[in-house]
Amino acid sequence: MLFSPAVVIATLCALSYLPLTARPESLLRSIVKTASVALLALAALGTAPPLLAVALALCALGDWLLSRPGEQAFMGGIAAFAAGHLAYVALFLGLPASAPARLAQGLPLLLTLALISLGVIMGRRLAPRAGALKGPVLAYIPIILGMGIAALTLTPAGALILILPAALMFIASDLILATETFVLQDT
Repeated sequence: MLFSPAVVIATLCALSYLPLTARPESLLRSIVKTASVALLALAALGTAPPLLAVALALCALGDWLLSRPGEQAFMGGIAAFAAGHLAYVALFLGLPASAPARLAQGLPLLLTLALISLGVIMGRRLAPRAGALKGPVLAYIPIILGMGIAALTLTPAGALILILPAALMFIASDLILATETFVLQDT
């Protein structure tokens, strides 16, 4: 799966999306953004655990919806990503390499506490600024952080060593999006 045609095309879509980020919303921008993850979902079908394909497909739907205008699309994007992150949680915790006891010691414990602290800080920053979206935004925070914490249960060996950095990048990306959407718009 690593160098399948779908993965190569997905990578090219992701790279070609970068110059589109500064452009206004458009159908092309939505297609390129969505294709990068949708192709990974297709590549995962039959070659990876089914929950991976489901999680990727839900996140591709979330990318599509977040790339479209309007509050309804934004709400749909939040819901799709939340469902995708819950699928990742189920996937990570269901893997044989998952050891939840890891969360009680060393670096996993420190990172878990850091993620919980980040959630509290973001909740306090976003709550007064999210308006009508306050409930969904605040409900999303523990879901995405739960995905990060579930990644911390995995023993980092082989390909699994990439899961935690990917989860942390996902959290950082959502932190940036939330900051741009709710905090910076007020300044």
